[in-house]
Amino acid sequence: MKKITIIGAGMMGSALAFPARENGNEVHLVGTHLDRDIIAGCRRNNRHPKFVKDFPAGITYYQIEELDQAIEDADFIICGVSSFGVYWFKDEILPRLEDHVPVISVTKGLMDTEEGNLLTYLDIWQEKLDTLGKEIPLNAIGGPCTSYELVAHDQTEVTFCGNDLQVLRMIKSAMATDYYHVSLSTDIVGVESAVALKNGYALGIALTIGLNQKAFGVDSELHFNSQAAVFGQAVREMAKLLRMQGAGDLDNLVLGAGDLYVTVYGGRTRLVGILLGRGLNIDEAKAELKGVTLESLVVAGRVAKAVRIKAEKGLVNVAEFPLLMHIDEIITQGKAVEIPWEQFTFER
Repeated sequence: MKKITIIGAGMMGSALAFPARENGNEVHLVGTHLDRDIIAGCRRNNRHPKFVKDFPAGITYYQIEELDQAIEDADFIICGVSSFGVYWFKDEILPRLEDHVPVISVTKGLMDTEEGNLLTYLDIWQEKLDTLGKEIPLNAIGGPCTSYELVAHDQTEVTFCGNDLQVLRMIKSAMATDYYHVSLSTDIVGVESAVALKNGYALGIALTIGLNQKAFGVDSELHFNSQAAVFGQAVREMAKLLRMQGAGDLDNLVLGAGDLYVTVYGGRTRLVGILLGRGLNIDEAKAELKGVTLESLVVAGRVAKAVRIKAEKGLVNVAEFPLLMHIDEIITQGKAVEIPWEQFTFER
């Protein structure tokens, strides 16, 4: 039995409490300063307000002020914050963690630099640890997994990545179940980049749903040819971006493709893509979804900016990323949706 502390009571962090506790581990769920109502509700009802199923019995819930108690003697920490909480976790949480206690994160995203590089969130956290002189093994979870389906015990396959396979095996032994299946990889850049890239590209695929609704009616049947065409182009561009990133194992593209598939079928990114495809501009779409976190917009903008900088240096060819560039035009310049279909074609 392990003691596992989850920091961040959003849907994914909370969903991981299910396999963690069902494996017989001691599980502590800590809310951030934004999760006070969630933790209060969990204490009253033993259920996350967004879930239709109770938590397994025995989980202990903590407000952020009780963090030190929750992390004491933990075998590992799960970071369950959104991408907008990455710097909060870096500045407020990492300094309070004990040396040699591993952290594994479900937070997906990339950060661009002025030089056109794309850093994983683990890179950013490692820089902080280096300045603190702390030694904490950093790991991450990648792959297609929605929180509500994990709670429902739908068969799920993910990959844990990190530098130390022994650490990864320990975490896997605590988390893997007969419905939560875990592969291991030491290719952090490949895994983290693949699952982050899918966010922006999922928006691109969702554009076709909105375009068809605009042409045939909101209640018209789904059209899959256009979705499949953009899906294929998305995977092609993601492969090129993984090479640009220096990914060690291009097989990890499968994680991004699987995550892309899941994201297109539901969630916030699908909604904003549909609204844009129907004809709303980016500001109107944001207003329609007021209060909804749109990580896909952030990721797409950062990646497009990095590609342009590298293109100026002659390191990549912008023409190889027509879908990404059009998505960026839509979200940063307010351009109308006009998918560049012919730019997806090729001769071999």
